[in-house]
Amino acid sequence: MKDATMNKTITTSHRGRPLRVAGLALALAAPLQACGPDRVVTGTVPSHDYRVTHPIVLANAQRSLDVFSVAGRLDAQEQAKVTEFAKAYSQRGQGQITVLVPTGGASATGARDALGDVRKALAAGGAKGYISVGSYAISDPSLASPIRLSFSELQARLKKPCGEWPTDLASGSTIEGWNNNPYWNFGCSHQNMLAAQVADPRDLAAPRAESPVDVNMRMRAIQNVRKGQDPGTEWKVKNTSIGSVGGG
Repeated sequence: MKDATMNKTITTSHRGRPLRVAGLALALAAPLQACGPDRVVTGTVPSHDYRVTHPIVLANAQRSLDVFSVAGRLDAQEQAKVTEFAKAYSQRGQGQITVLVPTGGASATGARDALGDVRKALAAGGAKGYISVGSYAISDPSLASPIRLSFSELQARLKKPCGEWPTDLASGSTIEGWNNNPYWNFGCSHQNMLAAQVADPRDLAAPRAESPVDVNMRMRAIQNVRKGQDPGTEWKVKNTSIGSVGGG
């Protein structure tokens, strides 16, 4: 009977020890969970990337062109400008083409006479849409008054204009400029130039579709691989001896 009681006591003590150890481990692990990476919040950290501060957006805007008539006609240079303007309209233009003729000045009569050349140049460029002809008042009769053409198209531009200074760059009264952060206009001109140089603004939104593969080029490369030859293109550079020119 004594041995049975002793065995029971030993069994109880061995079973209780793992429970106490597990409880102690949980108590020590609870404070450490607050320091885990899942508690770090990064959404409140401000971004100083110029692409975020000055984003490029796609918007409908007016594309305009001013042409000047000479003696009631358009010369070859002005006609080429109008033809290129019409090609741009046929590719990305929306709505109608608006032609405004000046009124109230010395060049108003010649500008009205040049409307025929404007229509011919637009037709040569492939502009087949509706053309609206209007007029605008000349503010200064002593200045040359052009014929103004415009249409609406999709353009890449900045959401905000450059040159804004919401904060002082080198403030001496506050410590706001001591943070070593980029100033507000940093990267604005770069983004503006990039938006102006893009030929098709839609390329900024998504890549273009792939063109069909060149079957002949592919078969030539496969045949060269089968023959054990290099499938790459061989480039030959022929240099000219500049030093031998003139007998030097």
